[in-house]
Amino acid sequence: MKTIKDSVHDHIRIDGVAHALLDTPELQRLRNIRQLGTVSLVYPSANHTRFEHSLGVYHLACEALEHLGVEGRQAERVHAAALLHDVGHGPFSHNLESITHRRTGRYHDDVHELLVEGDVGAVLREHDLEPAAVADLVAGEGRFGQLVSGELDVDRMDYLVRDAHHTGVPYGTIDHGRLVRELTFADGELVLDEGNVQSAESLLVARALMNPTVYSHSVARISKAMLRRATERLLESPAADIDAATLQRMDDHDLIVAFRSCEATDEFSRRLDQRDLFKRAVWAEIDDVPGGIIEADHETIREFEREIADAAGVDPERVILDVPGRPSMTESTTRVMVNGDVRRLGEQSPLVEALRAAQYSQWRLGVYSPPELRDRVGRAAVAVLGLDIDGGLVSEVRDGLDATLDQFVE
Repeated sequence: MKTIKDSVHDHIRIDGVAHALLDTPELQRLRNIRQLGTVSLVYPSANHTRFEHSLGVYHLACEALEHLGVEGRQAERVHAAALLHDVGHGPFSHNLESITHRRTGRYHDDVHELLVEGDVGAVLREHDLEPAAVADLVAGEGRFGQLVSGELDVDRMDYLVRDAHHTGVPYGTIDHGRLVRELTFADGELVLDEGNVQSAESLLVARALMNPTVYSHSVARISKAMLRRATERLLESPAADIDAATLQRMDDHDLIVAFRSCEATDEFSRRLDQRDLFKRAVWAEIDDVPGGIIEADHETIREFEREIADAAGVDPERVILDVPGRPSMTESTTRVMVNGDVRRLGEQSPLVEALRAAQYSQWRLGVYSPPELRDRVGRAAVAVLGLDIDGGLVSEVRDGLDATLDQFVE
């Protein structure tokens, strides 16, 4: 058995198959992948990694299984899945997943091939665990897959607390101890036991507050968008000779070196290294965006960028259009026991609709460019995208200001 000191959960005891997996290359790679990608450009202390997060998820999974009375081989399968749930992540975590998925058809939790091969596969088989069964749990399949990847998963419980701890913001604090202790199964579904509506709400509120403050902070979004653009150029460069499958197995340091070594990504590499980031030329609310733009695919977005650049008379590489998906709140489907019935949190809690409205109001379409070009790019973007902001406000188009359209477009 090994005991590891953790900044969030104090001492974590690791034994069995988890102990054997700990020093495999696949798991150790996660030491070099930041949990929050480029968020350290906003919160300098946010340098925690997927490795320590994986330890935290394993720790909470152990506590949940003990509470649920699950032992033996089934417990070992879940232990392995909890520790390995992020081994499929590429560099900078979720930031580049859309790019690799377009080219490989795999998301980070599709780890069936990865768990069969190499040291991880050997360790699992040595402990009489079928790699495919562990991979299914990572993907959230089956009764216990809900514990690893679902509305009440231990993954979410750890990352909210850990991300809040390392960024220093107070919004991700939840009573994860109580949440774990109150888990139970009802008709095969993982639910929170009677009297825990407020505990479920705490997860919802924490996620709703962390999103605009940390995960979707404007600087984090700009740097993520620049990172994605640099990665696309890297994959398109014959000189780099890197494909998406190779990229998925790289870590943050590998990707940074690749950026610095490739002429096609030289400027983006310098800007990210020196925090010389693009600025917001447009920051538009969801009601100001015409239908169809939010649902536009990648190629359509790139075509919009080229049109904006052409209208502004600038190099297309100086324009980035950042369109988030429509607001969603998967946590609202969390199931809780109320008067002996299993109910969805969205049906029981009056907070859900209020948080949905807040999420809707926080949504922003972004158009980014170098600071010296943002007025030209902003005017062009408003025209090309048909943004309906005439007479309204474009929040923080210029740093620290709410600019009206007549200040923004001549």
